[in-house]
Amino acid sequence: MPATDHRLTTIEMARFVSQGYLRFDAVVPPELNAAALAVMPSVHERKSAAAVAGFTGHGPVGDRGDQAVSAARISECYPAPSPFGEFLRLPPIAGVIESLVGPDPSFDHDFVHHIAPGRSVGQHLHPDAIVDSTDPTFDIQLFWFPHEVEPGGGGTRFVPGTHIRRTTSAATAKYQHVAGEEEFAGPAGTVLVFHHGLWHCGQPNPGTVERWMYKVRLNPCVPQVRLWNLDDFDEVHNDHTDHTFATPRADSVAAQLRRMFPWEGTDSSRYDLVERIRLWRYVTGDESFDADYYLSRIERRAALLDA
Repeated sequence: MPATDHRLTTIEMARFVSQGYLRFDAVVPPELNAAALAVMPSVHERKSAAAVAGFTGHGPVGDRGDQAVSAARISECYPAPSPFGEFLRLPPIAGVIESLVGPDPSFDHDFVHHIAPGRSVGQHLHPDAIVDSTDPTFDIQLFWFPHEVEPGGGGTRFVPGTHIRRTTSAATAKYQHVAGEEEFAGPAGTVLVFHHGLWHCGQPNPGTVERWMYKVRLNPCVPQVRLWNLDDFDEVHNDHTDHTFATPRADSVAAQLRRMFPWEGTDSSRYDLVERIRLWRYVTGDESFDADYYLSRIERRAALLDA
């Protein structure tokens, strides 16, 4: 992201559309990580008790108790002092949020996730969504890891690129291991930002250290069109000579969308590319955008039938 603006660049936005997530290492300062870790045990206890009582975790928590708020804007949530509010107001985090769901989006829900040392049970792969309609709008989820997670330490598992495969949680559960899946490991203060449809799961904790993570889901309140920093837009967007059978660029939006993930086959990746193109058209408002003319071919045939 730009040093002063803090919103995403066009290439970063294209990467999110392509892979369904972005990662920002050590973006949260150490003092804020420490403040969050100090309150997470008590917040987790309250939230878990509320869930058992029938409260599913919706409502911002701060560090002073649960506050059930329905469709509140995040500016109305997490009054100071709250490490969660400070987290969301960090300029790099606020810039990412604005780029993806607009300024002051709607709060959906949050939760403090805790995995005890030696716990051998984890979650199955799932998207955090009901069966979606075919509209391209999306929520985002921020996963904040306030302490280091070592490789093999059981960090959140996820499958890049799966956000464009619309499915239910139960349907995804049958997949145990997927080619190309990743397991989070990284320094304290790292944040993952997910499209709500990305397949992911919490894992067992094979280590000897308590594992903590804070998640918050946000809903857009404005059209998600060109909300990021557009300084590089004209340079990297929709070059008609950028074609996989001509002179493909390595530094363009199309190059990001062409990315093939290990779980895709060569043929199915083209169907997925079309879905990424559709999502990119939504976030840019450019209905003429295409990559390698895959969507244009379909549209031309449809136009002939209507003629």
